Amino acid sequence: MKTKMISVAIVEDDKGIRQSLEWLLKSSSEFLCAAACDSAEEALRVLPRTAPEVILMDINLPNMSGIECTARIKELLPAAQVVMITVYGDTEKVFNALRAGASGYILKRAAPERILQAIREVHAGGVPMSGEIARKVLGTFREPAPVSAEEQNLSRREQEVLELLSQGCSNKEIADKLSISIETVTWHLRHIYSKLHVRSRTQAALKFLSQRKNP
Repeated sequence: MKTKMISVAIVEDDKGIRQSLEWLLKSSSEFLCAAACDSAEEALRVLPRTAPEVILMDINLPNMSGIECTARIKELLPAAQVVMITVYGDTEKVFNALRAGASGYILKRAAPERILQAIREVHAGGVPMSGEIARKVLGTFREPAPVSAEEQNLSRREQEVLELLSQGCSNKEIADKLSISIETVTWHLRHIYSKLHVRSRTQAALKFLSQRKNP
């Protein structure tokens, strides 16, 4: 039985990079390149019609930024998963991208297979980040920080699940690391969302990381 291809759109103003990403997607039988846009404005016109499952979004677009475009796209296509792909690696842009609704972040210099893996991860419910970005994000809460009232309501296991989620782990990876079933991870996530008053894994991770960033 043929596996359904993952529909992916590209939003990138650099023609060379955009074409390279198109070629990368078309070179694999796993992915379908639904659209390739050179600006946020074009993306807002085209993507609602093509409804891609995953969007590779450049952060440094002309006129409207990729972060603002992501926020608008998420209003139009709430189910779409956005992966920011950029030359920048500073932590502030990671948080801004997550606040806008992005579900992952990877650097343009990442190996082609790592970019494809990021698409697979986000499509499977993960939060892909390059190792360099993950280290910077994790570095924002290395120092002990006061535990919020909401986090105090989380059980020890729920806190473990939330921290692994915030590191970009998929449900399967969390299950493997904690030696529990994927169904149990899903059960814990439902309770975490309820206690933190969020509706998605990205919002839960953002809330967790933001609290560690701003004690």
